[in-house]
Amino acid sequence: MRIIIADDHPLFRTALSHAVSKVWTGAQVVEASTAAEARREIGDGAEALLLDLHMEDSNGLSVLMDLRQDFPALPIAIVSASEDQRVYAAAQQLGAAAFIPKSAGLDDMRASLAAVRDGDRSFPETTAGEDEDLARMASLTPAQRRILGSIRQGLLNKQIAYEQDISEATVKAHITAIFRKLGVSNRTQAVLLAAKLDVDQPATDSVNA
Repeated sequence: MRIIIADDHPLFRTALSHAVSKVWTGAQVVEASTAAEARREIGDGAEALLLDLHMEDSNGLSVLMDLRQDFPALPIAIVSASEDQRVYAAAQQLGAAAFIPKSAGLDDMRASLAAVRDGDRSFPETTAGEDEDLARMASLTPAQRRILGSIRQGLLNKQIAYEQDISEATVKAHITAIFRKLGVSNRTQAVLLAAKLDVDQPATDSVNA
């Protein structure tokens, strides 16, 4: 049994490892500091993934969408410094098994992890409802999300084609599909909608576990 912890803060990974060892007795805890590293480790088998939303190669809910799409049976618990109710609701809508604020005490953290272990879900209370825009974003393929990310950076079609080693015609086809799925008519509207995947990072992270 392997539990993967993906977080770029070594001290917090250690704290989470202690919590995991109390919930998944005897499990092998595998630590990763980037989303790419976590993805490689998942390929070797995993019982669950504990995922931070802010790492060197990821920032926001898009990493959750990508991993849920590629590993639909894997329970993913978000462990984040964000305490925004909108983010709780969005993570739940996008298929996370749990959302554990980093400010949570050890007992609360263990309780949430135990819920994930038992096949249940665990989220802080929120009054935020489902967001139709997030559902549209979730309908994009990983390739389309990569191109949308390049659009957000202000890249032109030819620059996107060069960076992703595809033809400019392929980029245009993807952009047409992106606009159709998102229900927008131009790049500015697409960028504004995609901003809903961003998660503000607090100035400091708490380590209470």
